[in-house]
Amino acid sequence: MSQKDFPTRTKVVIVGGGVMGCGLAYHLAHEGWGPETVLLEKAELTSGSTWHAAGQITHSTSSFGLGKMVDYNIGLYSGKLEEETGQAVTWHGCGSFRLAYSEDEMDWLRHTLSVGRSLGFNIELVGPEFVATKHPFYNLDGVIGALYTPDDGHVDPSNVTMAMATGARQKGVRIFRRCQATNITQSDTGEWVVETPQGTITCEHVVNAGGTYARQMGEWSGLQLPMTSMTHHYLVTENVPEFEDLETELPVIRDDKKVSGYIRMEQKKGLIGIYEKQNPNTVWEDHCPWEAENELFAADYDRIMPWLENSMDRMPIFAELGITREVHGAISHPPDGNPMVGPAPGVKNYWCACGTQIGIGWGPGLTRELAKWMVHGSADISMRDYDPRRFGDYAVKEWQVIKAKEDYCLRHEIPFPHFNRLQGRPIKPSPMYKRLKEKGAVYEEVFGHERPRWFAKNGVAQHDHYSFRRNEVHDIVGLECKAVREAVGIMDISAFTKVKVSGADAEKFLDGLVANRLPKKVGGIALTHLLNRRGRIELETTVVKLADDAYYLVCAAFFENRLLDHLNDNLAGESVVVKKLSDDWAALTLNGPKSREVLAQCTDAPLDNTNFRWLTAQQIKVAGHDVWAFRMSYAGELGWEFHIPRENALAVYDALWAAGEAHGIADYGSFAMNAMRMEKAFKGAGELTNEVTLSEADVMRFAKLDKEYLGVEKTRTSAEEAANGAMKWVCAYLQIEPDGVEDGHGGEAVLLGGKVVGSTASVAYGHTYGKILAFAYIKPYANVSGTEVEVIVAGKPRKGKILAEAVYDPASVFPRTDAAIAVA
Repeated sequence: MSQKDFPTRTKVVIVGGGVMGCGLAYHLAHEGWGPETVLLEKAELTSGSTWHAAGQITHSTSSFGLGKMVDYNIGLYSGKLEEETGQAVTWHGCGSFRLAYSEDEMDWLRHTLSVGRSLGFNIELVGPEFVATKHPFYNLDGVIGALYTPDDGHVDPSNVTMAMATGARQKGVRIFRRCQATNITQSDTGEWVVETPQGTITCEHVVNAGGTYARQMGEWSGLQLPMTSMTHHYLVTENVPEFEDLETELPVIRDDKKVSGYIRMEQKKGLIGIYEKQNPNTVWEDHCPWEAENELFAADYDRIMPWLENSMDRMPIFAELGITREVHGAISHPPDGNPMVGPAPGVKNYWCACGTQIGIGWGPGLTRELAKWMVHGSADISMRDYDPRRFGDYAVKEWQVIKAKEDYCLRHEIPFPHFNRLQGRPIKPSPMYKRLKEKGAVYEEVFGHERPRWFAKNGVAQHDHYSFRRNEVHDIVGLECKAVREAVGIMDISAFTKVKVSGADAEKFLDGLVANRLPKKVGGIALTHLLNRRGRIELETTVVKLADDAYYLVCAAFFENRLLDHLNDNLAGESVVVKKLSDDWAALTLNGPKSREVLAQCTDAPLDNTNFRWLTAQQIKVAGHDVWAFRMSYAGELGWEFHIPRENALAVYDALWAAGEAHGIADYGSFAMNAMRMEKAFKGAGELTNEVTLSEADVMRFAKLDKEYLGVEKTRTSAEEAANGAMKWVCAYLQIEPDGVEDGHGGEAVLLGGKVVGSTASVAYGHTYGKILAFAYIKPYANVSGTEVEVIVAGKPRKGKILAEAVYDPASVFPRTDAAIAVA
């Protein structure tokens, strides 16, 4: 490469030539950015973690979004990529089984089957006898069932990556090997400057696809990108005599319980992959050496021996064979195991395509969505679980290591609904944390905050009780809902994101971003949405007008960085100050028909409808402390939210609790809150995603088409499509008949006349209503009130019905309840 051939300016620079970097280059090229994209690799393509991957991919996933990506990848590997590029990818379409030894595992497979049905996968639940017909050499003792996904397989990682690189080059992408990036900084103009020994490139967008180098590359730009390199083994045996005469390759076996990994054929040899469930190993916690290339580590048999012995018991034909190849390489693990794909927090046009522990299985689908995000402003699949902004500044290096080890050990455990990762906690406890824990709170972590899920009582132990079925927690949540519906409940909601936007131009600035009208009067409250340029939903937020030049925005905790970035990225010289208050302020909510009576004992402020109207806010004193009180209720009852300086929150909680004891006050948590919002048909983060417009989400009542804001043109177009019946899907509200055992967990197929018409987004049992309630994205023609549908719950069809309105207080009479008039 001569100096004159090296570019000095381009639109996009991707740093890293593994499956993620090459996958993104390939997909950016397909979105039209090929000639404006440059990829830099410090060594040879695939020389990091990609080359030593085992290369498996399966439809066996309980994630609806990830399932879409996996299905795309399998289609790409099994024909499309090789046909397009002429580059062999060596696809082995051998199928696979995931085995179950317990009813909990079977429930997992049944739920996966339900999700697979909604995605149209070739997937079925089979017994051990069927497994034996496809794989006669596996010891099936104790196996009670398996998920069979015949379209699965494995692929050569290097060939796939090289093929995507070829496809990228064919569409104009320039790839430079042996060209190490040494620094990435942002200029005063906002452009990115990538330094290399061959020269410096200035670009509009930079992408960190650095694999095991990604974290330290982020540090060049002042970014904290949480991930840790963990080492994983797979071993290849000598030739297996029993494989010599096989005409068909055996399916891959995924044995989570006994092997904690997978077993498959590798030509005529055996391959055993193990994710040990204890003593996981980290490397390069501080710095991955730049000279590392095709790096492997010596096998640590002591660490993996229990699972290796189990694998020999499961595959007796391997027991007397020697090991011909030991692959013990490093793979990057974020704290929660999900990839880091999307914008880095706090900066513009710095994109992450890293932290992907299953690069071959997930990479192309993820990079296809990232390419759409970069080019068009939004991905077509919900990226919430992969967005790098889901972590805050609490994710320091020591914590990253703790969480990566935890994630590695959970890699082949049952992914129960609401699984709670407990290591490295608490991170950001609220002022009420200790008090509520003493009262039985079982906590979950959301964006570092500790939020109560439910409160142990009636002899139920104070810890998570995991199951795909109803268990002890179901009735406790029902009691919490009953307390709120019939008396009064109090909840610590400090985890909410809280941001103040102020300044002379605050109103004009926000009005250009929100789809609804801003509140006109001080104390006014509006529910609204922020959109991207495709008219898709970035997030939902409550806006409170604190003063003529100040607004207070509240949204879900995990959208904090997304909200801050959306606001700051759209500032263009206005006189506006954006200030995060999430860590400085706490919050409580008081709900229920007796909430006014309780609050009245703690404040002198008048609380009747005339003096404190529904959907208004006032600064009042509660127990002698200044608080912002918002008359609103996510539970759909008479109620208030209190936003309080952190130092006063516990005193306010204690005063409200003491006042409420005579009225039957109860603590409640997020599980009850979710059940009650479903009864009220309030859409949440599971429905309001970057996949959908306001029309598709059926929330146009919170949008105005006669004002200008980001995404309004697409919103108008979507509204026209809705009026003309041209939408591809719409968010429906439905009830599902309960069976007393399994309620569903999201992603389940919805059928009309035996045909799949959509899938559920959120599912919860309505304790007040007595049926399962769900939101589902379905074909618009199926969204007719009273239409009877079927929902595949736990692998079996269940009767359901489309609903026209909330099952609880559809007219919202209860939140508007006025104070009782005293009779002399």
